[in-house]
Amino acid sequence: MCVQPYADAPLVVAGRYFHSRLMVGTGKYRDYSETARALEASGTEVVTFAVRRTNLGQSVDEPNLLDAVSPARYTLLPNTAGCYNARAAVRTCRLARELLDGHRLVKLEVLGDEATLYPNVVETLKAAEELVKDGFDVMAYTSDDPIVALELERLGCCAVMPLGSLIGSGCGIQNPHNIRLIIERASVPVLIDAGIGTPSEAALAMELGCDAVLMNSAIAHSPNPIRMARAMKLAVEAGRESFLAGRMPRRDRAEASSPLAGCIASM
Repeated sequence: MCVQPYADAPLVVAGRYFHSRLMVGTGKYRDYSETARALEASGTEVVTFAVRRTNLGQSVDEPNLLDAVSPARYTLLPNTAGCYNARAAVRTCRLARELLDGHRLVKLEVLGDEATLYPNVVETLKAAEELVKDGFDVMAYTSDDPIVALELERLGCCAVMPLGSLIGSGCGIQNPHNIRLIIERASVPVLIDAGIGTPSEAALAMELGCDAVLMNSAIAHSPNPIRMARAMKLAVEAGRESFLAGRMPRRDRAEASSPLAGCIASM
């Protein structure tokens, strides 16, 4: 008998439909060949890259990311990594739009300092407002503050992306309670962005109810990025299935898996 897979609604971001709920970055790999193989193994449909650090054809003598990551296959998500104020972030998004022939979907990332790479929420809010008014579809990296997340949604962001922990730290989700508050209140997709280090942490993000997970370092820094990419794919899928199924209730005492009625009497 052929068992049909359980159906799930696609992820919808700014009117775009995706079946994979894992989004993957392109930095920190050994070369573009490894990048391409890791992306394929991950099953991702959305690929993010730092506009300020990536050659998209503006430097003809350097490797071009688009030779390894085809826009015909993947939805590109240019990001503003390396920006520390709203002005720089807005300028970077406009550069991406020019380089990518009018591309509107961007990941907004405005950092507070180089030591923590923690989001500067004041500048993030300022940049988000300007970018939305300029016609961009903005996915915003932010802190795990539910009030800030709701304000980003109010400004018109198409997704909010609270950090699990510091960028590149691999420390996992440090404040699951705040993440759950954001999920419960938001009307736009919520993605964990930053801090995931293992597949179990990716699965936890999905079990909390996140719509997707975005990661880079957890895959690229693995001794075997290709295998880790596949592990992350499976973890995100398992976490999503677990969330849709619903966990069993917690109990204060043990309860036998099999009914006690009709048991054979002990000798």
